[in-house]
Amino acid sequence: MSDPYRTLGVSKDAPHPEIKRAFRKLARQYHPDRNPDDSAAEERFKSVQGAWEQLETPEKRRQFDEEQQMKQAFGGMGGMPGGAGGIGIEDLLRQAMGGGGRRQSSPFSRQSRAPQPEVTKGADISSPLDIDIEQALEGGKIQFTHNRLVRCSECNARGCVHCTNLGVRRKKTRLTVKIPKGAKHGQQLKLPKMGNEHPSGEPGDLTVTLRIDAEEGRRWEGEHLIQEVAVSYSTLMLGGDVRVQTPAGKTVSVKVSAATRIGDRKRLPKMGYAGADLDIEFILDELDSLSSSQKEALESLRDAGL
Repeated sequence: MSDPYRTLGVSKDAPHPEIKRAFRKLARQYHPDRNPDDSAAEERFKSVQGAWEQLETPEKRRQFDEEQQMKQAFGGMGGMPGGAGGIGIEDLLRQAMGGGGRRQSSPFSRQSRAPQPEVTKGADISSPLDIDIEQALEGGKIQFTHNRLVRCSECNARGCVHCTNLGVRRKKTRLTVKIPKGAKHGQQLKLPKMGNEHPSGEPGDLTVTLRIDAEEGRRWEGEHLIQEVAVSYSTLMLGGDVRVQTPAGKTVSVKVSAATRIGDRKRLPKMGYAGADLDIEFILDELDSLSSSQKEALESLRDAGL
């Protein structure tokens, strides 16, 4: 199965609203009503829909990401439950809580080998948190829910049928995290002892990674904000001025040099998020329809070889 992030043209750390906007844009572009009798567009439309179905809710996206992490950890599908490796849910849960604490000696181990110490701490967890620009700039407390392993209350972590004899069970936990004022995209916040719990040891830690929604027409490249600016073909070729609304809500005039190409960038000092620099990226302004005068002008350009 193809990578849904690649199919939708977004990064794996993109905020969820950005993924939703990318899907809507591609769905409109390749919709069968807009591309009648075009099998290639129809196939592309189906792949875009399939990618979105894997990521359409934060819960589905979290499940997909966790499955990919497990595949990487266990060497692909051969090591997943039901695969050639025969790894079951108990092994996965032991991995998730840092080894489990119920180790058995291997019949193939040498007698002279020094015993390995038991893991007495639950595994650490990394969890993303989507916030908007206003929340990031102002800071404050935000509630969110994440999945983790907790000590089984049915058996007091001694092991029973309810926890597959592991002493821990999966549970949704609701937390409150304090967002610092002026938080950065990708910034990590550590919550001690809020990771996976251990049947007999200390809980692991939780690391929350902030994903800031850059809003329509903007995206992150690391901590740097990129904003798309739509420009007409004539302005790209001949040069001119365009008006740009910055993330701070300020409108500025930007000069477009002659012979500018799609994808060219220009940096606006201190016009980006939280007073950082803003890179604008020129794209072609695509019109949904043309007036009669515009059609005549385009026909003249075509006749002239443009």
